[in-house]
Amino acid sequence: MYMLTQAERVVRIPPSKLSKNIDEVIDELTWGAFEGKLGQDKAVTVLIKNVEPVGPGRIVHGDGAVYQTVKFDQVVFKPREHEVVEGTVVEVVKFGAFVRFGPLDGLLHISQVMDDRVDIDAENQRLVGKDTGRTLNVGDRVKARIVSLDLNEKNPQDSKIGLTMRQPGLGRPEWIEEDHRKGEA
Repeated sequence: MYMLTQAERVVRIPPSKLSKNIDEVIDELTWGAFEGKLGQDKAVTVLIKNVEPVGPGRIVHGDGAVYQTVKFDQVVFKPREHEVVEGTVVEVVKFGAFVRFGPLDGLLHISQVMDDRVDIDAENQRLVGKDTGRTLNVGDRVKARIVSLDLNEKNPQDSKIGLTMRQPGLGRPEWIEEDHRKGEA
């Protein structure tokens, strides 16, 4: 889920940058330090704007850098277990498919794609339902539910997020519509 929040953090301004436009330096260092990173609240910072210094900076003896407290607005993405997300299939592998939603990727294990036996067509990068003939291809938009969530604080892209589409109202839009017409959803 996306949220707009405010944050207050400290950035380190190295001595080599002190002779430049300090507002631009603070913006640049804040973006570099926090955008794309996982915060203490387990949310990935997607975008930062309106960076403002708060009070005077501190100089630490022996370092020479200025440690400046900054306040800024941020757009964060915070996935939650059991949340329904919409995303795009970005890769099909022998054990399932990776779905990108927001700034993260989740694994849709082959056993969680549909209520059907699924074959892998690695050559064409797709998964095929044996009985239904339904296919899941790279580039398909899907609706899935988060069933497991293990966020990696050092590198959010390496987080382990498990997804499922084996419930009514989940899957490709065409599947959802087809199930609705049949009265299964």
